[in-house]
Amino acid sequence: MKVTKEQSAANRQALVDAASKLYRERGIAGVGLAEISREAGFTHGGFYGRFASKEELAAEACDLAFEASLSRLAAQLDKHGGDLGPFLKRYFSAAHRDAPGGGCPMAALGVDAAREGGLLRESMSTGIGAYLHELATHRPDGTVVETPTADDEARAIGLLATMVGGMILARACAGAAPALSERILRTSLEASSKAA
Repeated sequence: MKVTKEQSAANRQALVDAASKLYRERGIAGVGLAEISREAGFTHGGFYGRFASKEELAAEACDLAFEASLSRLAAQLDKHGGDLGPFLKRYFSAAHRDAPGGGCPMAALGVDAAREGGLLRESMSTGIGAYLHELATHRPDGTVVETPTADDEARAIGLLATMVGGMILARACAGAAPALSERILRTSLEASSKAA
């Protein structure tokens, strides 16, 4: 039975959705194509013909994760009049730390992008740039600027580095040293809130 273009597009999207979640949970090297296909509801052969390579799938999965993350950031800024506080509280929560599959792509895939290079690195770089732009154009006083200044950009870089670094450290020690992980979350939230 021939698959329609719409169904083929939906099947492809299901693979990207599954890859985005699984890659953030376990890293690029930690997940095989067969597992991604199963998660999406297909056999291993479902991957072939839809993607040129695993690298292409990883980059699209990263793009999807950034799209969702940037959408959450923009929605929170709009909802709270530019106040980043509620977003930061959610970001530095135990729930976000413990569920990387639906969370920040930078904290989950940044090291993979540095190691893998290629399309994934390009996707990560584009996503980071978009994230920095969003943070830089939303100033702590609630104003939104079209073109950020060098100070706006420096503030955004410091803020994002604290966010991503704090989450990576909190996740790294959550199992072996939960009290330390909690302290890292609290301290990173405080530092980010001052910068925001």
